[in-house]
Amino acid sequence: MAGMALSFFSCRASANPQFQLQGVIKLNHSKNKKSLEKVKTLVTETGIPSITTCPQESLQRGNWVKLICGASFEDVVDVRNLSLVYTLAGVDCIDCAADASVVSAVNEGIQAATAILPLRRPWVMISVNDDEDLHFRKAEFDPDDCPLDCSRPCEIVCPANAISLEGKRGAFKGGVITERCYGCGRCFPVCPYDKIREITYVRDASATADLLKRDDIDALEIHTSGRRIVPFKELWDGLGDSVSYLRLVAVSLPNIGDSTISSMKSMYSIMEPNMRCLNLWQLDGRPMSGDIGRGATREALTFAVRLAASTDKPQGFLQLAGGTNAHTVDGMKKERLFQTKAVSENTKGSTIPLNSLSSPHALIGGVAYGGYARKIVGRVLNSMQSQHGHVCIEDYPEHLLVALNEALDLVGTVKGYGSS
Repeated sequence: MAGMALSFFSCRASANPQFQLQGVIKLNHSKNKKSLEKVKTLVTETGIPSITTCPQESLQRGNWVKLICGASFEDVVDVRNLSLVYTLAGVDCIDCAADASVVSAVNEGIQAATAILPLRRPWVMISVNDDEDLHFRKAEFDPDDCPLDCSRPCEIVCPANAISLEGKRGAFKGGVITERCYGCGRCFPVCPYDKIREITYVRDASATADLLKRDDIDALEIHTSGRRIVPFKELWDGLGDSVSYLRLVAVSLPNIGDSTISSMKSMYSIMEPNMRCLNLWQLDGRPMSGDIGRGATREALTFAVRLAASTDKPQGFLQLAGGTNAHTVDGMKKERLFQTKAVSENTKGSTIPLNSLSSPHALIGGVAYGGYARKIVGRVLNSMQSQHGHVCIEDYPEHLLVALNEALDLVGTVKGYGSS
């Protein structure tokens, strides 16, 4: 899938005349300046500069928040703007596709945010897979095959606005916008003519190893089914010494019942000999469903309850994902998992690895938000783009202010913004 993403460009410079007009047609500078000051005031008054800690400390405290841009989401303009907004909101990590242009987009968004206010930089994570995985697929169909009387349910159901069809000269034009499709699969069952195909792929280990040697990537996440150890080992071995550049290695896996702990142990034994950083287990409840509704978070909570209760699991922080949304923290509180210490604080003075299970850290390190996080800010980005095209959100600070409020409401459920 190399080259699937759009080649990266700054949204301040493009051959598109729409971009060139930015230097000619300006919004009222006074209005923009006031709106940007409101953004700075909001971040400062929320207490983000004083509340936010380094990412590893957030994991220990149980208030780690990760933004999931999407392992297959490669719209570099949206990725950049999402990264800017959520950096201002105080996330600890931004997870993106293992593509050089997408990584550059994330880092440009982070840099733009820290230019507005000097906040600490979140870690940048890339996601790869060891075998077939729902997060690493795209929808595909030929619009010429679509009957003109089709009601286009695929276009309606797509949460990423990744399908665009327009009837022209007796046929449909358009189809799947590849860089926007992140593989949720909701379009597959709704096509009345069964025309939509699933295209799956596996990220190349050697290309990933080269990418990890960049100085702007801090973490790696490996998506695995947990049922086959051989492809996991092949991927890990293929990464070679590139893992020595990392601050965190995460493994994202589903709940596979009684085999979960033994699978985790097998994977940890493969990683341990040459892992010199923190490790984390992402408990993937109901993948790519957080934007659907309240109940989507239940599977991640059930998974977390089970793993938190286990005394036999391997070393590593635990983090919820898959169906997470604005109701996740309430569910964690009901299960007494939210920022609950794994062990008592009587280990002071002893020398213990930062993410050792015998150290005094939270049972659950934090929460990752994907579809829901993109949805609430995406509404603002869509509104902005419908008016101004593909632009930098900081150039339209009235939109940035709205987007930031949405992001703060979500991140604040974990970070405790505004709580006494």
